[in-house]
Amino acid sequence: MPTITFSLKDLNKLVGKKLSVDEVQELAQYGKGDFEGYNKASDDVKVDFGDTNLPYLWSVEGVARLFKGILGKQKGIPKIKINKSDYKLIVDKSVSNVRPYVAAFVAKGHKINDYLIKQMIELQEKLCENYGRRREKVAIGVYQYGKINFPVYYKATDPESVKFIPLDFRKEMTQQEIVEEHPKGKDYAWILKDAKKYPILIDSKNSVLSFPPIINSATTGKIEEGDGDLFFEATGTSLDAVLLATNIFAQALYERGFTIYSVAVKYPTKTITTPYLFDETIKLKKEMINSFLGLDLEDYNIKRLLEKMQYDYLAGKIKIPPYRGDILHPVDIIEDIAIAYGYDKINELPLTTLTVGSTFKIIEFVDKVRDTIIGLGYQEIISPILTNKEILYKKADIGDFGTVEIENFMSETYSCLRTWILPVLLDVLSKNKHSEYPQKIFEEGPVAVRKGDEIRDYRRIALVSANNVADYTEIRQALDSLMKALNLKYTIEETEHNSFIPGRVGRVIVNGKKVAYIGEISPNVLDNHGLEVPVVGFELNLTNLFESMQ
Repeated sequence: MPTITFSLKDLNKLVGKKLSVDEVQELAQYGKGDFEGYNKASDDVKVDFGDTNLPYLWSVEGVARLFKGILGKQKGIPKIKINKSDYKLIVDKSVSNVRPYVAAFVAKGHKINDYLIKQMIELQEKLCENYGRRREKVAIGVYQYGKINFPVYYKATDPESVKFIPLDFRKEMTQQEIVEEHPKGKDYAWILKDAKKYPILIDSKNSVLSFPPIINSATTGKIEEGDGDLFFEATGTSLDAVLLATNIFAQALYERGFTIYSVAVKYPTKTITTPYLFDETIKLKKEMINSFLGLDLEDYNIKRLLEKMQYDYLAGKIKIPPYRGDILHPVDIIEDIAIAYGYDKINELPLTTLTVGSTFKIIEFVDKVRDTIIGLGYQEIISPILTNKEILYKKADIGDFGTVEIENFMSETYSCLRTWILPVLLDVLSKNKHSEYPQKIFEEGPVAVRKGDEIRDYRRIALVSANNVADYTEIRQALDSLMKALNLKYTIEETEHNSFIPGRVGRVIVNGKKVAYIGEISPNVLDNHGLEVPVVGFELNLTNLFESMQ
């Protein structure tokens, strides 16, 4: 959980009010923050923010912004002025299969001191390590603007073809030497493990800015006290995440007094001007809010509470701040309304009925299955029910078999309900290639499948084992052990399934009902995930299996 440290004096200056330590402790709760203490000698405040969905709060500027809304010193979405410019960042198609996305801006007119440098580095590191998944999804670079000649170019090159002096070193090194010898290269080389070319940012005079997501150049990528003009960039594997990180930093620097200038990021097929201020709105009826919270709020109450939490509200339409990427559904906004209203002010309602609770039989059955799989040495994971078609079908080398899609999704990453779980496990394996093998994981949970005009939901469990000697025998033994624990007899019939190797895939049948696929994952699917070791697995429809036992 990200813990941030900042000066109380600085916080008060940004808020525009002298706050006591007790007031800071109370206000931090509105951002789900736990006050960890105040050091009077150093004037340092420590706050732990347990909700990793709110990365804008990982800086003193973000905390001050939250406090200003709660205190009524600022209503609605905070303003930010983005000045148009001629700055360009040209993206070469060579990065499309390595690290395809980049965003940038220029900040001018406010000299930085040692404290502000530390604050910027803290926000940068928190965003990269937590929100950016250890720089894989997002990595951020900040540079001295005066040493850069525009346009800037983002491309991928041979690891031995470019030399520059990386931060904290004095000699020129190739990118290959950096990943092998530089401490940061060793820490983050796993991100580029399967890349034949490495990403590089250079300016129009071929001066290297950085080797993302590894290290900046010592020439342009080291900011110092007294610098007043900065160039900011973020690269990554998710466009939404890159744009959000850029918006968070731009908002923070704007509130520091910097003037923000846009950069036109020219992709091979489109141009995106960044910072890109998402113009996202959600419709939310008063009746839904009151139903969820058990309150009787009028429009003017709702408007006041939303403005405290820094939304704009007009006639049932709510505009989301551009530095927030966590609002996926109206209930997320209702939660913020409840926080602004005060949970302590929401009265408990008496129970109107009295019933004796008991566990559903299928839940007892599912728990037994989970316990058995854990006993076989598999580690349980929990992933979102929302995913996307690329993971479910394209990478799994199979056609769509009944996806329930989200009409107005906020992020393409979460644009549909999962129809099966095995591809999600393969995606997890692809993100953990740097970890030691064998890797044995499983997940149990709901899936939804469209069949004609109906949508059916099932409980499924999937497990995979990845190691150098993984084969059909290993996964068949796991299935055998599970069926014995459940006291069930089963048969396996030969079948075809594109996600598995032909001849090494079977259909599991219990009491005449088809309940699972089992086999060795095909080389094409492994290649799609960048996996270099054999993987075996099975996916079991627990709903169908349970019904076959009745």
